[in-house]
Amino acid sequence: WEHVAGAQPAIVLDEFVECEAAVRADPRWQEALRRRGVTDFSLAMVDSWSAGNFGFPEDEGRRLVRALTWVRRHPGDNGYARPVANLLTVVDLNAMRVLAVEDGGVVPLPPEDGNYSVEAAGARTDVRPIEIRQPEGPSFTLAGHELAWQKWRMRIGFTPREGLVLHTVAYADGGRERPILYRASIADMVVPYGDPRPTYYHRNAFDVGEYGIGTLANALVNGCDCLGEIRYLDAVVNDGQGRAVTLPNAVCIHEEDAGILWKHVDWRLGTTEVRRSRRLVVSSISTVGNYEYGFYWYLYQDGTIQLEVKMTGVISNGAEPPGGAPPRWGEMVAPGVYGPIHQHFFNARLDMMVNGLDNSVYEVNTMADP
Repeated sequence: WEHVAGAQPAIVLDEFVECEAAVRADPRWQEALRRRGVTDFSLAMVDSWSAGNFGFPEDEGRRLVRALTWVRRHPGDNGYARPVANLLTVVDLNAMRVLAVEDGGVVPLPPEDGNYSVEAAGARTDVRPIEIRQPEGPSFTLAGHELAWQKWRMRIGFTPREGLVLHTVAYADGGRERPILYRASIADMVVPYGDPRPTYYHRNAFDVGEYGIGTLANALVNGCDCLGEIRYLDAVVNDGQGRAVTLPNAVCIHEEDAGILWKHVDWRLGTTEVRRSRRLVVSSISTVGNYEYGFYWYLYQDGTIQLEVKMTGVISNGAEPPGGAPPRWGEMVAPGVYGPIHQHFFNARLDMMVNGLDNSVYEVNTMADP
């Protein structure tokens, strides 16, 4: 290893917990909540956002986060339904000490709970059960981390930073196994926010590199998100003390019907030929604070490889005064709750190996003749 002066490593899970405790214990933060009518600090929820360095001399060498606060109405409440506006807490994680509490003025807490539970929101009553059955089992085979399906073969990997990784993807063609990819993963992502106000402009999350999308992967043993004949792989990561931690069922593998692969009607003969498409799905879901990211690698029978990222969960929001003009940098999403404009950019690292190591990349554009 080589020491890089002035750099900070990624946040570890322990620091989220310790930072929340340090903020709750700070009398300046407690007084700011009292001004908003909150006295039970155990119901407060504090999210740590990496701050980087804003160029101030006193920031040099410090490991800073700018923490935001929400308040639950009761212990089982949706934590992100009632954001605390204009309150920002700066914490040095190395010292685990609150450096500053910035209060830009009291705004009433949003009035609604915004819970998503069946008890609060109800359940659909207009759908009947649907079942996916494969009585003879799935068409793929899994030997350790080696996965084979149709003409595809690959190995499934997992890292604390990137999460799901595909290795040595190959495709059988004409009696030979052709290499396609040496390695494929999401190497990083960035979520920039477009609101310039004090509690928003610093929100610029690198959810892979700063927080570790693999470390934050869901253990699907607690609730499966796939459907059908499923096979799982565990993932092993490290906690903040360097100890190995197993995430049960972090990777889900299953097959899906994917519509029509090929069809033709011979109207002269009155015959129809249809081939249905099937795809292999290798997926993993991670929770980063308010957001859930589902990463789905699809392999098709026509040789296509596709990556889909599904985002769900709750937006990172803020509160606005009742009756005022809505901010220019987002939308009101509920009474008193504001959703700031932001984007999600995903960076895929594709280490290509099509038919061997000597690969080139071309950009081809179709242009109209004059």
